[in-house]
Amino acid sequence: MRIIFILAAMISLISFTLMMISSSISMKTLTDQEKSSPFECGFDPKMSSRLPFSMHFFLIAVIFLVFDVEIALLLPLIILLQWSKIMIWSIISTFFLVILLLGLYHEWRQGALDWAK
Repeated sequence: MRIIFILAAMISLISFTLMMISSSISMKTLTDQEKSSPFECGFDPKMSSRLPFSMHFFLIAVIFLVFDVEIALLLPLIILLQWSKIMIWSIISTFFLVILLLGLYHEWRQGALDWAK
């Protein structure tokens, strides 16, 4: 048991030493402006390389993702039609579609689908 503890301590010491050596060797200077500026065909950029982020586009993408997952959950219902009773299958699929349409209606009423804001 003592040998395992000594080996673990030696491995930890060697790892820590290697991390400190690599960290000190690879230090980058913050004052090197040429390396931190974007390279565009040899020309200096005329404007900022950062573009503003559209939160509305992000919300549309999240809504699309949610409805895409719901459609992916709806597809196996067609396969389940072979092994289930038609009445139970139709109730479950109708219930799922109503929930899907209510969610779409709610997003539409909230204005989340209006792209021209």
